[in-house]
Amino acid sequence: MNVEVFDDRACILGEGPLWHPVRRQLFWFDIMGRRLMTRTQDGPLEWRFDRHVSAAGWIDADTLLVASETDLFRFDVSTGGERHVVPLEAGNAATRSNDGRADPFGGFWIGTMGKNAEAGAGALYRFFRGEVVQLRDGITIPNATCFAPDGRTAYFADTAAHLVWRIALDGEGWPEGDWEVWLDHRETGIAADGAVVDADGRFWCAEWGGSRVACYGPDGALVDEIPLSVPQPTCPAFGGPDLSTIHITSARQGLPGEAMDRAPQSGMTLSVRVKAKGRPEHRVTS
Repeated sequence: MNVEVFDDRACILGEGPLWHPVRRQLFWFDIMGRRLMTRTQDGPLEWRFDRHVSAAGWIDADTLLVASETDLFRFDVSTGGERHVVPLEAGNAATRSNDGRADPFGGFWIGTMGKNAEAGAGALYRFFRGEVVQLRDGITIPNATCFAPDGRTAYFADTAAHLVWRIALDGEGWPEGDWEVWLDHRETGIAADGAVVDADGRFWCAEWGGSRVACYGPDGALVDEIPLSVPQPTCPAFGGPDLSTIHITSARQGLPGEAMDRAPQSGMTLSVRVKAKGRPEHRVTS
């Protein structure tokens, strides 16, 4: 597999890549840089905000639902205009949003965390039909939110805990039953970051500090990996005309100078063609 640089603008903490299935365009975030980024046929484009932004779902051809440290808001990519939708831990200045993704039922899952990754300071929420509902708390670094192809299973990780859970979903996309540990990396120290599920149910996960995107089968067995030139990949997203290109955000946050010298592409957004095929990202209904 030939990994290429998709965009050479270095993010402090790249996150939340979203391939818009209508626009056929990749959007992603630099959380610490407080910017939303994309590329068009005319070149690179970005928008800056007055607060941390981290993840998005698509509402229509021109509108994204964006998660920030204080709210969810509608953002018009054609005009640059934003409109507040609902607050998100707006009264807690110590936290910000992190990983998020739309579910097959039109909901949007979003995790929060301490700005300094304080233990247990974050939570996982679901936005659905105009309301935000907390699904679980006591999370340190929420990541890997994604869904099985049949829409009846959700995956979620706490990077700091080295665990990935899964849970069954009911007919409206709400969790039912108990969270089950699906990948237990506590002995190996693997740190699961952002993840996405392909059309065959395989779980592609960026592993922070591991210089790779790892692919796990539905049974949790490691079946493939994409070695990377960056030590801190953060999230993969399928895109391209046939959804067989994986775009991968990365981070340079916390890397000492000598590490940056060895990995100068850190913070850039990468891409690689794979034999797997992704699925179009689900639309957020509001």
